[in-house]
Amino acid sequence: RIDVVLQNDAFFAAQGMGWSYNVLKYDSEKALRDKLQGMINFDEGKRALQFLNNHHKTLPYLQKDPRMCIALPTWLKLLDDEPAVVFTYRHPLEVAMSLKKRESSITLEHGLRLWIVYNMRAIQNSARLCRVFSTNEAVMTDPAREVQRIKNQLTDTCNVIPPPKSLMPQEVVDSFIDPNLQHNSKERRNEEKTSSILKDFGDGCVAKEFDREYKKGSDNYEAETQIFLMAMQIFCDFENGKAYEADYEWPDLAHWQRPARIN
Repeated sequence: RIDVVLQNDAFFAAQGMGWSYNVLKYDSEKALRDKLQGMINFDEGKRALQFLNNHHKTLPYLQKDPRMCIALPTWLKLLDDEPAVVFTYRHPLEVAMSLKKRESSITLEHGLRLWIVYNMRAIQNSARLCRVFSTNEAVMTDPAREVQRIKNQLTDTCNVIPPPKSLMPQEVVDSFIDPNLQHNSKERRNEEKTSSILKDFGDGCVAKEFDREYKKGSDNYEAETQIFLMAMQIFCDFENGKAYEADYEWPDLAHWQRPARIN
């Protein structure tokens, strides 16, 4: 829903941030105060809540906006009922490569940092909700089977309203999932075939060398390496399940001492 996206942008702007910068500083309580005190325009939020809080809905709905990873605590105070959450993740380098191609101002390091923050906040902010976990890899490998599994768990475990059909038709799945569009995944896998291993995290999960933006030996190269390994540690802990544990230790990015200032 575009109204949710626009309202999240308004929440962010009031705190001197946007989807791609300063997201770590988001204060959900301040966002609520800004709304109550009329410090921000909440027209888009009202429009969204008319739908989200409509108790006459007879069909399940899906609200998808990456900003919700950050702003979820604010919306939970505005919703009449707690939502169920579908959490899925993708290889951090693929996400960073995609962001770099989409936004010329975003470096790989910047994209990797965003991957860490969004995934970290998604898990932290949804901790007390009913969640269904998936992966981009699982969806792309067998779309119909994974979508059916997600649907079953949402209805059976999270008590989400069931869809009209108990089995998801293949043509419906094909209409919104196209593995052929995963260009960055193919590019990363091709590069990794001849790349050396930077770090082995165990359980068959390794971080491999990648096409760098900085000269080897420079401080920026070291910073890029550090943030990549941070992201890969989390990725591997998603793979083995450790990142979903309540006492998981996330990296302290707010106090991370970058080896060099970004020019």
